[in-house]
Amino acid sequence: MELYFTKLEWEHHCFPIAATSDGLCYVGAFDEPSELFEDWKRKHLPRAEVLIDDSRINPYREQLLGYLQGERTAFTLPLHPIGTPFQLDVWQALQAVPYGNTTTYSEIAAAVSRPRAIRAVGTAIGKNRLLLVIPCHRIVGKNGGLIGYWGGLNMKRRLLALEQEVSPNSM
Repeated sequence: MELYFTKLEWEHHCFPIAATSDGLCYVGAFDEPSELFEDWKRKHLPRAEVLIDDSRINPYREQLLGYLQGERTAFTLPLHPIGTPFQLDVWQALQAVPYGNTTTYSEIAAAVSRPRAIRAVGTAIGKNRLLLVIPCHRIVGKNGGLIGYWGGLNMKRRLLALEQEVSPNSM
């Protein structure tokens, strides 16, 4: 399997993105250490050959930059999320949270028909490595406060503020 990789630069941040021939499989956190991607790859795609191929990764880069620049509110790119069946269900429920809105762990647990599995849902959300695209940044505490985010609370604040600034009529 081939794994196409690049680092996306936006404003003063740099973060890794990677895709297989099936779709985008990794969008890292702003300024994350390269070891985090390497560890993820070793665990999930140990036999994959990492390639630098702009023609394969540019469509993903363009949509991600469009989102970060406030020009895009939805993604149309193919995804290749890598996780357990439960994680995939949780991540699919996250994708149903509309741009500019937030939800809670308990609402996602209910959406996957596991209303008592709030902690398991939180763990599954924490394993999401398609940041921005599978919008785990839209999860807030029951009281509406900001809670943990794999990319850090500063990144979460930034993404939520961006979504509040952009008109819902944007593409």
